[in-house]
Amino acid sequence: MRTSIATVCLSGTLDQKLLAASAAGFDGVEIFEPDLIASPLSPEHIRARAAELGLTLDLYQPFRDFEGVGPELLEQNLRRAEAKFALMNRLGIQTMLLCSNVATARSGDEQLAAAQLRQLGDVAQRFSVRIAYEALAWGRFVDGYETAARIVRLADHPAVGLCLDSFHILSKGHSPEAIETIPADKIFFVQLADAPLLTMDVLSWSRHHRLFPGEGGFDLGTFMAHLIRTGYDGPVSLEIFNDTFRQTDPVATAIDGRRSLRWLEHEAAAALGRGAGGRAARMSISALPGVEPPTDVNYVELRTTALPELRRLLGQLGFRSHGAHRTKPVELWSQGAARVVLGAPDSDRTRPTVAGLGFSVRDPASALRRAEQLFAPPVPRQEATGDERLVGVGSPDGSEVFFGADDGDEPRWVGEFGPRPDSAPELIERVDHINLAQPWQHFDAAVLFYLSVLDLHAEPSVEVAAPVGLVRSQVLRSDDGIIRLALNLVPSGAGDEAILPQHIAFATSDVLALARRARERGFTPLDIPANYYDDIAARYLIEPGLLTELRELNVMYDRDESGEFLHFYTHPIGTVFLEVVERRHGYAGYGALNAPVRLAAQYQHRRAARGEVGA
Repeated sequence: MRTSIATVCLSGTLDQKLLAASAAGFDGVEIFEPDLIASPLSPEHIRARAAELGLTLDLYQPFRDFEGVGPELLEQNLRRAEAKFALMNRLGIQTMLLCSNVATARSGDEQLAAAQLRQLGDVAQRFSVRIAYEALAWGRFVDGYETAARIVRLADHPAVGLCLDSFHILSKGHSPEAIETIPADKIFFVQLADAPLLTMDVLSWSRHHRLFPGEGGFDLGTFMAHLIRTGYDGPVSLEIFNDTFRQTDPVATAIDGRRSLRWLEHEAAAALGRGAGGRAARMSISALPGVEPPTDVNYVELRTTALPELRRLLGQLGFRSHGAHRTKPVELWSQGAARVVLGAPDSDRTRPTVAGLGFSVRDPASALRRAEQLFAPPVPRQEATGDERLVGVGSPDGSEVFFGADDGDEPRWVGEFGPRPDSAPELIERVDHINLAQPWQHFDAAVLFYLSVLDLHAEPSVEVAAPVGLVRSQVLRSDDGIIRLALNLVPSGAGDEAILPQHIAFATSDVLALARRARERGFTPLDIPANYYDDIAARYLIEPGLLTELRELNVMYDRDESGEFLHFYTHPIGTVFLEVVERRHGYAGYGALNAPVRLAAQYQHRRAARGEVGA
């Protein structure tokens, strides 16, 4: 599959954008006209620079408001096009994107539009270039790809074809199935974009909220399968208008885009396997190495300067220390199958408090191959003689993901620490879920990273009100629910006031007993206001004795159609806090209705700790 990316996707100068596309391994780029106009480089210099970087220049865009106009404006448009075709010759670009008219069209007559495209095709032929006609979702008369395809067919000109854009098709709710009726030689270009499923005007949705494939809600695997069945084998390009991407490091963004196309290849291969055959496919695509989702969370690594406080807290919750690693400056605490590795922050780089996640997998080598094919950078583990081999990769926010063999019971690497503590009653069973705070510039990339690398699926995102703004949360999970990752977007502009929603939740079968034992060891839970318990007493029919115990222990409560959810929180230690949860009778959620109360309680605790008035 030939990959391309529009320069509008990336921040920086045009030269920086070309460098980023090359570094990420794209085959070519689309030149967005404003990037060219703002560049001090001549068209010839840009052409040579692209060739030097191993990039083809695949498309010049956009050319707007051409068809459906009166004779006088048509002549002006043809003169304007002639100048752009000459510019394309200087750049060495053979295809121009023509958007359907949104402003100046006086008529929706398809015969008139076709006749005018035919005239444009005649001019294009003189310059040995082609026109790819695209139906914009907000076009005045042409807003669907099937209409655009009819006009191209009526134009019947070798230099006039189609550009298919997934956003313009799927945002309007149009089925992509009819793509298979379009001759492959009439599809001149393909642009891809994902997006969250929003209810808003389509122009604003397009201009600000597009995402890379896999980061939104569109079924792009099926879209690609329809395209491949036509026999199309031209460039598959990313055209993403996104306010965040225009502010972030262009190389990191380009790598994220390249990862999205590799993931999409895999999804398209799966969709082709499910569907009926079509014309002979010419596009070469391949599935990713097959992996099963992890069988459990092997460990969570926390890096913090507040090690004494975390040790004390883990002990209060019933964790036992194995002691320090035999060669590394980290220590291990465990209870049941829940394992926490503690260490001080690295001196040479900044990483999140949740600095690493370990997963047990059936085949670590296959998991690593899949991650590397998704452009995740490998992270070697420093190993001494006799250490268990763990393989890992870096995630977008700088944390690390390691894969270890599923050893059944206790992982072999545990033996690298001190002797296992004496047996004691263990009420915590395993890690239930992990909430990872994501900076604004990494959130969408992290969604795609964990979804694709771990072969998880995304649940609908939610927004939770916090005292410092809305916290957007996206849960990724395995089908069996063993792996649950919640990625939380820190409110923009909150600064130091943001309570980072970054925490580890541990599963137990008796949260009330664990809360009582923790109290006996000196534990003080996050204080939940009395108003909360009055509210749940009104909302749910709760046995009075249970309600009294919930109040006393600061345990929160939720219920769904399947069962009940009881959970409590610790106070934050730095930028991490812990949670203990009990799921009864198949409860599948996370207590979303309780999240605003928890966030407010943490905010109050933080203000009180600073001695602020009115805390």
